[in-house]
Amino acid sequence: MDDESLLNPHFSQSEDDREISLRPESLKEFLGQPSLKENLSVFIRAARERGEPLDHLFLAGPPGLGKTTLAGIIAAEMQTEFKATSAPALDKPKDLAGILTTLSEGSVFFIDEIHRLKPVVEEMLYVAMEDFELDWIIGQGPAARTIRIQLPKFTLIGATTKAGQVAGPLYSRFGISFRMNFYETGDIEKIIRRTADLLETEINEDAVACLAMSARGTPRVANRLVKRMRDFAQVLGEGRVTSGIVKEGLGRLEIDEYGLERLDRLILATIINRYNGGPVGAETLAISVGEAIESLEDFYEPYLIQRGFLQRTPRGRMVTERAYEHLKLNAGEKSADQGFLF
Repeated sequence: MDDESLLNPHFSQSEDDREISLRPESLKEFLGQPSLKENLSVFIRAARERGEPLDHLFLAGPPGLGKTTLAGIIAAEMQTEFKATSAPALDKPKDLAGILTTLSEGSVFFIDEIHRLKPVVEEMLYVAMEDFELDWIIGQGPAARTIRIQLPKFTLIGATTKAGQVAGPLYSRFGISFRMNFYETGDIEKIIRRTADLLETEINEDAVACLAMSARGTPRVANRLVKRMRDFAQVLGEGRVTSGIVKEGLGRLEIDEYGLERLDRLILATIINRYNGGPVGAETLAISVGEAIESLEDFYEPYLIQRGFLQRTPRGRMVTERAYEHLKLNAGEKSADQGFLF
């Protein structure tokens, strides 16, 4: 990946280009998260009226809820440039310095997965956020000396799916903090209609409702489902997305009426079958289902917990009575197929 793709989320190809074309470009177009939008619009207006950059902003929440999109919108609303990268790409202090020294006055600088910043990079960021200065060491050994480089005033937006792993000193330097939650069904329905319209795809209202229930309260999932249903409608139907097409498509994708995918059900069935309903540790569970622990904790667990199928306890993960009901099992009963054939 080259420097342009690291710094600019609007630099991409093919499928990514189409995904970006679905992103809203203003707060007015951004659907859902009403409380966040109302407060953010106040902060943006106040900053613009004072002629100042927006205060540093922290965004937390599960993946796919629009954190990157919102960061781009903030830059657009502030009428300034937008530069973006992810914490793993900032391997050394010089990587961060190279970006900070190219910022303009009022720039919005977005760091995704900010909880993964290396300590040496994070320490450099402290001074940049507070004093808009950069400490840089020149020379080596006894001849080494530190110079301080002045930076333009900028807005740092940090995003994470794991707010608890962000260091306290870093978190305290953000003046604005928002937690993004899963979207309400009505908001997901609006997103589905908007996406279908942008894709020039006709969709029935009952199909919209059916897709919204299976979209996990997540715009990224909703957009993906609309595109896949468009494919099924084109090949298996007459081009229009109907409830029949949606049911056929979701069945083929192994997605149920709650939006649970095959691996979601496998997670629940594994806890029931192998660990008597729990508790079981996250690492053990990840190994058991053959999934990375990061994916388990960031993507699957939050939704399963939010929908009431799973709970975290001090001793580990446990399924709820609702999980037994959804898998059509009685409490304490095991699934004969071990969860692999759902």
